[in-house]
Formats: sequence, structure tokens, C-alpha cells
Amino acid sequence: MLVYRLHLSNITIMKLNGNNHDTIVLTNNNKPRDIEALWAQADFMGDEHIATSADTPMRQDAFDMDDAAKMAIIEKHFAQIMQTLGLDLTDDSLMGTPHRVAKMYVKEIFHGLNPANKPKMSVFDNKFKYGQMLVEKNIGLNSTCEHHFLPIVGKAHVAYISSGKVIGLSKINRIVDYFARRPQVQERLTVQIANELRKVLQTEDVAVVIDARHMCVSSRGIQDEGSATVTAEYAGKFLDAKVKEEFLTYIGM
Repeated sequence: MLVYRLHLSNITIMKLNGNNHDTIVLTNNNKPRDIEALWAQADFMGDEHIATSADTPMRQDAFDMDDAAKMAIIEKHFAQIMQTLGLDLTDDSLMGTPHRVAKMYVKEIFHGLNPANKPKMSVFDNKFKYGQMLVEKNIGLNSTCEHHFLPIVGKAHVAYISSGKVIGLSKINRIVDYFARRPQVQERLTVQIANELRKVLQTEDVAVVIDARHMCVSSRGIQDEGSATVTAEYAGKFLDAKVKEEFLTYIGM
């Protein structure tokens, strides 16, 4: 029975559940690979926060299953995780946890995976003829590290220069939140927000800076609680040093 498949650098790992033990079959152009070396590579990619694509990696059949079915499966498997850890699921405090986690994953912290949840965008003509940059700073950001499924918490700062179209301020926050509500790498999140703003606003003149703390750094591994990660994406006029400096001054960086 196939338990899982992992694709990593053109390697497919198939873990098969035998009678009393697990059998691991590794294929890379039908050639076996050393399992320890493979897991070391996977750990390296996770610890170094390496992303493999500017798009969120999704299966083609990702939305064939409805939310209720996904929640039922997640609830079942999370209960198994808790039981494996030795927790007593008959305890009043714990018995509802698998359902709560399943609902949280599908309906809350990962709801940005589903394109159906993408916020509806309305743009308007720039009737004010405002020609300077518009900056929306200190946008609250809550995301999840895709390597360890631990929180990423911080602020996003966004700016654009209108090419004739403007957008409601709250829509900028919604764009940030939509792309944050999925397993993420901060670099990818920054690029995704910038790309969406360029598309919606029909302008290349966009800047995005994210300043965030990663629980996968503070609560495990190096356990550094004082560090933060800053990523930036600049396009159009924001590639000019003076324009970029003006934006950074506004956001206090």
C-alpha cells in the first residue's frame, strides 16, 4: 500500500507499507539512491529555506476534493499523530483537537491555496491624477513555513505608482493575506505579492518588502529568537535608487 510519494530533484521516493516493516523504493531514472543521502538533501533544503519555484507547488488534482472531505482526512491523520506521540484523545481538552486542526488548516491558515478564495479586485481610474508613490506599510502578515509547518509572523510594506489605475487600500491587505495563507517561503511570498499587484494595477512600478520572524528558526534548530528575515522585490521605477530610497524612508528602513 502506497503511504506517500516525495518528489525531490527528479527523485521519486515511494514508501510501501509491508507486513511488519516499511519498504522504501527509490527511483531516479530507475536507479536506486542512498536513502540517507536523500534525506540529508531534503533536510538541507528545509534548513536553508530553499524554494524550488516562484509558484506554490500544487498537484493538478488539488481541488478535486471538497473542503469537508479534506478536513475529514486531516482530522483522521492528525489524531494518529497525537496518538503516536502518546496523547490521550479521550481527555476533554484534547478530544476536539484533530477536528480543530483540520478546520484551521483548510478554512484558515491555508485557505489561500484555493483560487476560489482569491479576493475579488476592483480597480478605478486615477481621477485624482495622483502621480507619486502610494505606500501601505505595516500590513500584518501571518504565514506558515512550508519546510516545517511553523508560523511566519511579520509585516509587509507595499508601494506602487499609478499608471492610471488605483485600488482600494484594503485590497492591498487582502492580496498580502491571500498569498500568506498557504505553506510558504518568504522569498516566494514577496514575489507573488508583487506579481499580483503588477497584474491588478497594470503597472510595473511596484515595491514589496517583508520583515518577518520564522518560528522554524526561533523554536527549533538554531533557536535564535532575536533574528528576523527581510525580503524585497522592486520593479519599474522602484529600481531607481532615489525612488527606492524614498520608499525605504517611508517604511522606516
